[in-house]
Amino acid sequence: MQRTLTLAARTRSLSALLAVSAVAALCALPAGTAHAKDAKDISVAVIPKVAVPFFDDCNNGAKTAADKLSVNYQWVVPQNTQGSTQVQIIEDLISKHVDGIAISVNEPKSVESVMKRAEKSGIKVLTYDSDSPNSGRSMYIGTSNESAGETMAETMGKALNGQGDVAIVTGQLGAVNLNERIAGIKKGLAKYPGIKVVETQGTDDDLARGVSVVETTLRAHPQLKGIFGVSQVGGPAVAKVLNTKEFGAMKGKLEVIAFDDLPDTVKGVRDGSIQAIMVQRPVTMGKLAVEHLVSQIQGSEKQASDIDTGVTVVTKNNLGSYTK
Repeated sequence: MQRTLTLAARTRSLSALLAVSAVAALCALPAGTAHAKDAKDISVAVIPKVAVPFFDDCNNGAKTAADKLSVNYQWVVPQNTQGSTQVQIIEDLISKHVDGIAISVNEPKSVESVMKRAEKSGIKVLTYDSDSPNSGRSMYIGTSNESAGETMAETMGKALNGQGDVAIVTGQLGAVNLNERIAGIKKGLAKYPGIKVVETQGTDDDLARGVSVVETTLRAHPQLKGIFGVSQVGGPAVAKVLNTKEFGAMKGKLEVIAFDDLPDTVKGVRDGSIQAIMVQRPVTMGKLAVEHLVSQIQGSEKQASDIDTGVTVVTKNNLGSYTK
């Protein structure tokens, strides 16, 4: 009887030791390995800046990737471009325990704290299109905006033969991606000392405000030779103004370099209001955002690094042949 009890005790001790060893081994595994989720149990949310056609393309790419990977997908659109609105959205997603968030940031500093909090709670967070570099995000996917700005400057410099006053029409004044484009423009124009930036104005990515800004700029600088539209509303706003009676005489004479191929921007290229567009790859941004989130959630992507999705310079010459 004593021997039987001893064997039983030894068996219990061995079982306990194995259990402890298993737990220790599990804890020693790299982050993401121990609790790798099946795709059907993963939920990811993608947040744009605001509701504009550019982000419809991002949504299409993201949803296609989510469907292909069989993960749960949410497209959460802010009602305005205020930083506090995106903060509230992220807080809500944290409370819903989503596994991953991809965000195009309106105000970089405003979301830093909440993005870090999301990551501490176990949510994978990355940025696309517009970055928040100090948020602790795992990676940025999108245009290398400073390089794109330099390309805009080179295009303008050649078109103006290196001479003339120009203006910059941007969106959110605090948006990192737009400010990087502006920095790139100024860097690129350094080789064209005869070109002077006489004004930089924000539109809050609102078309009506953009039209007002362009009108005011043209009235203040009647000798203006060019306009850089660095956000998605810049091109449509300039095109709309140049098709009015007051400013129609400037159409074709004012060199307009815009960003993003929105329908009104493309129309502007066709009718001569806009000379060139820097076309990004929003479908690719959305697709890659979801793919990388899922890889990070499942633990297969250990060292994430930023991805430049590039731009294409579109003019009348290649308007019907470029691809995103």
